[in-house]
Amino acid sequence: MKRIAFIINPISGTRSKRDLPSSITSGMNKEYFDVDVVFTEYPGHATELARGFVERGYYGVVAVGGDGTVNEVGRALVHTDTALGILPVGSGNGLARHIRMSMQPRKAIAQLNCTEVISVDYGLANGRPFFCTCGTGFDAYISSKFAKAGKRGLMTYIREMIMSYFDYEPETYRLSGDGVQLEIKAFVVTFANASQWGNNAYIAPRASIQDGLIDIAVLSRFPAIVAPGLAMQLFIKNIDKNLFMHSMKVREVTLFREKCGVFHYDGDPVEEGREIHIRLVPDGLKLLVEKRF
Repeated sequence: MKRIAFIINPISGTRSKRDLPSSITSGMNKEYFDVDVVFTEYPGHATELARGFVERGYYGVVAVGGDGTVNEVGRALVHTDTALGILPVGSGNGLARHIRMSMQPRKAIAQLNCTEVISVDYGLANGRPFFCTCGTGFDAYISSKFAKAGKRGLMTYIREMIMSYFDYEPETYRLSGDGVQLEIKAFVVTFANASQWGNNAYIAPRASIQDGLIDIAVLSRFPAIVAPGLAMQLFIKNIDKNLFMHSMKVREVTLFREKCGVFHYDGDPVEEGREIHIRLVPDGLKLLVEKRF
């Protein structure tokens, strides 16, 4: 029997989590898994719970939520023998989508019954882990607005984007390190371990969680007339072909910006300083993915 724990974030996404425990316990194969289900009660609780399961030698800990919940759970599992699983019920679910987990809970539970463990990379920005993407610019600004909106979900995110677009003023950034020297006035600077922000918006469509590299996506200042085309390219996986997009791959790099401000880690906004050092940690996390036959 493999011991596996499910950590549910009750405020992630828009769907009720009331029936999830029964769906999990009835859906997981009892011949192979001994299942625990717990709810988080406050920010950072998922990390505390996950550390406890690691100490007790659990085979896997499943983050039940969005990318923020994945981040909280994942940071407790790096460089351990306990694997991270994802049951995506958040707003964006970027890493879950990258590894092709179903967005329907019952189907995702079925996938978790038939998984294998792979080793994947993760990133550090000023020593803080991220597993999908981190960055600054318009997406971090929207993450901050979204966190304060009081209501989750894709429509809230889209509304905040539309309302904020004309208010946002791009900044000048400098990137230095690992063969990169770039100074540019940019709308977005994203550091991607996985390929998308979430909701199938592929900011770094060539990114891989197993290549030992971070993809940097820098969207320079652009005229409003091209915004619809840029938005379409995000969803058809070719925004890296756009003339306003600068893409590069690095192992580590330092970002310099004009002032302190918001920076997001897997969609969760925090205040960071003017200098942010980003590096890739190869093979630092065990991840449960659907078994490849």
